Amino acid sequence: MAPQITPLSTDEPFTFRCSPTVPCFNACCRDLNQALAPYDILRLKNNLGLPSSRFLEIYTSQHIGPESGLPVITLKPGSKTDRLCPFVTPKGCRVYSDRPASCRLYPMARGTSRDRQTGDIQVHFALIREPHCLGFRQKERQTARSWIQSQDLDLYNEFNDLFLELISLKNRLIAGPLDLVARQLFHRALYDLDAFRDQIFRLGLPEEGTIDAAERETLKTDDVALLRLAHTYVRKALFSR
Repeated sequence: MAPQITPLSTDEPFTFRCSPTVPCFNACCRDLNQALAPYDILRLKNNLGLPSSRFLEIYTSQHIGPESGLPVITLKPGSKTDRLCPFVTPKGCRVYSDRPASCRLYPMARGTSRDRQTGDIQVHFALIREPHCLGFRQKERQTARSWIQSQDLDLYNEFNDLFLELISLKNRLIAGPLDLVARQLFHRALYDLDAFRDQIFRLGLPEEGTIDAAERETLKTDDVALLRLAHTYVRKALFSR
């Protein structure tokens, strides 16, 4: 049975709660088909104490998006029979504090669009009601605004919007898949963040002259600052923007 998806305004109320006491607990962690954005990977690899390349090797698969023509990273299921998330346990998610944005958002979806006249980014929400989910029977009142705050989504949304802007630029400026060199650049900078750091300090970047000494020191240890630079680098290197 297909989920029921309905538009949701920012302050429109709905009732929902997920916890181990809800009978369907962990059901949404099955039939996995989950793409990971760059900030998702940053949080997960740090939670697990792994270099980004090792995390990608163990836990993910890569394919070329049929619509975007860009490299797409997805989680490998932990079980082939029910496609269970590799991080779920009977007690819940073992990486819960650093779970991906889509897990945090559920049962909501979030999208953005750009106003053609003003250029402003507009945010849209929808509510996803799946037959297996009993969280909607709980009495706890939510809104899109309160849910985003309670699930600590601000930084996830900020980086996902930067990533979506890159996808939009690609779709507008380059038809079809990226060539091999461009795909490797995109993958290294946005997904394999530790390799990108190694590139900066071993080989340098064309834009390196704009990075001052203090920023270089920050980039040695600050993954969030490094990912911001990665988005800027990809935008300039691939799309000259």
